[in-house]
Amino acid sequence: MAAPDILTFGCRLNAYESEIMRSLAAGRDDIVIVNTCAVTKEAERQARQAIRRTARERPGARIVVTGCAAQIDPDRFAAMPEVAQVLGNVEKLDPKSWAPEADGAVLVGDIMAVTETAGHLIDGFGERARAFVQVQTGCDHRCTFCIIPFGRGPSRSVPMGRIAEQTRRLVEAGYREVVLTGVDMTAYGADLSGRPNLGQMVRRLLAAVPELPRLRLSSLDAVEIDADLMALFGEEERLMPHLHLSLQAGDDMILKRMKRRHSRADAVTLCAEIRRRRPDTVFGADLIAGFPTETDEMAENSLRLIEDCGLTHLHVFPFSARPGTPAARMPQVPGDLRKARAARLRQAGEAAFRRHLDDQVGRIAHVLVEEPGFGRSEHYAPVRLGHAAEASEIAAVRVAGVRDGELIAAAA
Repeated sequence: MAAPDILTFGCRLNAYESEIMRSLAAGRDDIVIVNTCAVTKEAERQARQAIRRTARERPGARIVVTGCAAQIDPDRFAAMPEVAQVLGNVEKLDPKSWAPEADGAVLVGDIMAVTETAGHLIDGFGERARAFVQVQTGCDHRCTFCIIPFGRGPSRSVPMGRIAEQTRRLVEAGYREVVLTGVDMTAYGADLSGRPNLGQMVRRLLAAVPELPRLRLSSLDAVEIDADLMALFGEEERLMPHLHLSLQAGDDMILKRMKRRHSRADAVTLCAEIRRRRPDTVFGADLIAGFPTETDEMAENSLRLIEDCGLTHLHVFPFSARPGTPAARMPQVPGDLRKARAARLRQAGEAAFRRHLDDQVGRIAHVLVEEPGFGRSEHYAPVRLGHAAEASEIAAVRVAGVRDGELIAAAA
């Protein structure tokens, strides 16, 4: 059955929900779905640009806009002449929203009143070699720079049985690696009976689906990593030694003004403790450059965090003021200075990543093959393969060198 085209922006949770919409809107090849992100002004600009480009390239197609940007500011998208329909983040997962009789409607409800997660199961992710599984959505925290809680609503967890059922279904479809995803993953379980934490859920999931070879965790809040999850890092080989941390800054005053709940020392101690349990662990992190009131000294503290925590996979964002957030009302750092500080962070991150790749030469990497000749190691490093391998195969290879930011596997 024909499926709609979907343009997905933003996080892995959006990617997961796009697959749900692909199923719900099956047969509607007359529509193009734009699943938006609201993390930065640039993400919203890209979505609007994609809407206009789609209208030019596909005249006559019905463009349906959804996602966090649509949830937060539906009127702005509804006013675009190219847009036929706007759906909120709850409504996009409701089968009734995709019925022909709903065409043209702006369906965006009060996300803050939602108390449950959608219960959809999916069978795959198109041509992707790894699959995403939603375990949680929403966020109860109010970081001063972040608008996402108003796009996703309060924190809601997916029951353990549902997570295991979805994971098993994907493994049976041929996926060898699953990535658990959510908006605030380390808040998992607080709203469920018995209040299981994330570590307990992960342990039960691995026991319930023993045929799953590899499990990854998406972004984690450094202050909420529980003792059960910490223990798992040292015990469970199927849990990949690559963690992405939501750090945002490396200066205590900026962290306080961001209303983050960890200190600089907390981040450094966490990375050291995880590496003590599993020495080969690599860390990624989100870092914001040029947060309001940031001085040169504060920016240097964030720059030094890359070395102090041993960060190798960075997502760097120049601060983007989101209307309605407290940070938008704080004294702003000039835009050119934000960009310059972001460039320094990226440069330092790229150097750290190159050192990490160089350190892998001569080692054995276990590579999930994503496409002919290419895959990613357990540390999520890109690997160029020197032999034929099937997509979704996990190949053990010796790293012979580094070229253009990729590991080069020795010829078989």
